[in-house]
Amino acid sequence: MAKTKIQKQTIVRDLQEKLKRAKSVVFARFNALGVADNEALRRDLKQEASEYYVAKKTLLAKTFADQKLDGFDPKSEAGQLAVVFGYEDEVAPAKILNKFIKGNGNAERLSFLGGVLEGKFIDAAQVKFLADLPSREELYAKVVGSINAPVSGFVNVLAGNLRGLVNVLHAIQEKKS
Repeated sequence: MAKTKIQKQTIVRDLQEKLKRAKSVVFARFNALGVADNEALRRDLKQEASEYYVAKKTLLAKTFADQKLDGFDPKSEAGQLAVVFGYEDEVAPAKILNKFIKGNGNAERLSFLGGVLEGKFIDAAQVKFLADLPSREELYAKVVGSINAPVSGFVNVLAGNLRGLVNVLHAIQEKKS
């Protein structure tokens, strides 16, 4: 059933509000995605404060034109189009979609088209790059490890001198016995 003009205006307003609230947006093409897969994807995204949204391409195009987002024309894309809004973590939507694409042979059914990060359009390759980044916790661990490395090295050097002294004293004791 066709939507009325008022319904379409409501959808565009809703999309504009979501776009303003989102820290990042990912566009994905999906084909023949089953209801169970679709619901599982929505559930995973919801756990990370992200939202999966499907709307007509013309309404998406109107929303992007109103928000002055250049670089992506939804009407030119073949197939069905989904928009994933990330409200807390900028990388979470891309990571979750990437995990979903890699799992269960979904590469033919779901693919990246691009996204919006810090108010600028990014292409599919950049979204894929974001998806492959280590998590925030992993990056924190690497930074802490990098900060700790010089201290650990210094402690090992000092311990090496003590070990050497102990070995010399032990050798002297062996010689006297």
